Amino acid sequence: MNQILGHNYIGGARSAAGQTRLQSLDASTGEALPHDFIQATAEEVDAAAKAAAAAYPAYRSLSAARRAEFLDAIADELDALGDEFVAVVCRETALPTARIQGERGRTSGQMRLFAKVLRRGDFYGARIDRALPERTPLPRPDLRQYRIGLGPVAVFGASNFPLAFSTAGGDTAAALAAGCPVVFKAHSGHMATAEQVADAIIRAAEKTAMPAGVFNMIYGGGVGEWLVKHPAIQAVGFTGSLKGGRALCDMAAARPQPIPVFAEMSSINPVIVLPQALATRADSVARDLTASVVQGCGQFCTNPGLVIGIRSAEFTAFTQQVATLIGDQAPQTMLNAGTLQSYGKGLQKLLAHPGIEHLAGRTQQGNQAQPQLFKADASLLINGDEALQEEVFGPTTVFVEVADQAQLTAALNGLHGQLTATIIGEPADFERFGELTPLLEQKVGRILLNGYPTGVEVCDSMVHGGPYPATSDARGTSVGTLAIDRFLRPVCFQNYPDSLLPEPLKNANPLGILRLVDGVPGREAL
Repeated sequence: MNQILGHNYIGGARSAAGQTRLQSLDASTGEALPHDFIQATAEEVDAAAKAAAAAYPAYRSLSAARRAEFLDAIADELDALGDEFVAVVCRETALPTARIQGERGRTSGQMRLFAKVLRRGDFYGARIDRALPERTPLPRPDLRQYRIGLGPVAVFGASNFPLAFSTAGGDTAAALAAGCPVVFKAHSGHMATAEQVADAIIRAAEKTAMPAGVFNMIYGGGVGEWLVKHPAIQAVGFTGSLKGGRALCDMAAARPQPIPVFAEMSSINPVIVLPQALATRADSVARDLTASVVQGCGQFCTNPGLVIGIRSAEFTAFTQQVATLIGDQAPQTMLNAGTLQSYGKGLQKLLAHPGIEHLAGRTQQGNQAQPQLFKADASLLINGDEALQEEVFGPTTVFVEVADQAQLTAALNGLHGQLTATIIGEPADFERFGELTPLLEQKVGRILLNGYPTGVEVCDSMVHGGPYPATSDARGTSVGTLAIDRFLRPVCFQNYPDSLLPEPLKNANPLGILRLVDGVPGREAL
């Protein structure tokens, strides 16, 4: 493992012009780790953005195969980060060794997945409408379209996934795959982790002869505003709080040239427990639901923060089962002191609300988070009360009991946009409650049957997005291969000779990519 310097990464070199020193902390003890990190100056942020802009023409012009080599090389470097690296991540985040080892594999795996996308070629979205000179009353010109990277992308690291949603995480992987150089803003909660991963990316860039400035990283609080407002930045990727994401969206919209912000922000991920499921397997549902609520100390963006059931003796008994199970759960250390403080504030709002009852959970004390269970009146959800719409980031959930099927529909209509929704039921439930799926399609990005939302597979089909406030743009995803679409834009060529066309649009189709030619998909040459 390389020595940790704490310097910013700009244009392939290290920079430490600032005077402000930052420290990373041991998440369990609060002890400062033995490394200083230098907060980036305004001039360094400017230099990082300009380095990315300078790298863009050369990087986007590389073949997809060359960019795929780069991503594969990053994956290899990540896999080579050993036990010493894992120990650093665990100290900074209080996450267990097995979790970090698994997340390292997910992070390198999604790099390799995007390398496959590049070699596959479908990301180009190639469309060809050949000329129709004899068409009347007007002839049609030759028109050909494909997609290119937007330009330099600013990526903000997430606190809860120090690898998979951070330095070399999904946003960085998708941007680099699209042909967009990256300026990464390191998360203050795991700066030592970020540096080791950045070193891995730089080693991969050097081994594959990528242009200097293809990846840059800056440290510090307040530097994100300079980055988002910089004219060289053409898009933003963010995972974090609603407040932080919304602030970035407003900054980006207020620029002389507005740019898109793809922010994943807030979700309570409702779980709907239907009557037949309770009648046949209430015990297992209670155990599995509780395990999902407390998994990873509830620090997942897909944590089930709301459970809805129809009034019955079975649902009352089920609520009591979960209350007992929650009460038996041990406290856990959260990612950092700020996360624990936010969790405490969220609990206080629920405890102070007259329409919400506390059912289980020990009083918060010390530096660990206690799992909690609440019950809220259905009218709060139906009427859009903000107390039930705001995510409480941590191991807690709120039960809502509705009177009947009609009130269940009304409650779901009252929900804001979500990343996920889960239906727990039996075949008879699915027939009786057939309206749930089309209703939830309007509210969420992923609908689960008889599962729990805290597992997110990285693959072609995954959607990790949803209507606001789950994300700032429901048309994309931050997990899965569709994530590359966020950082691409279409370009059309009219009446271009074959010799001047980009490779994906040439008549010979030398790359053998899938193209839509005169409305017919195929890989054939013209």
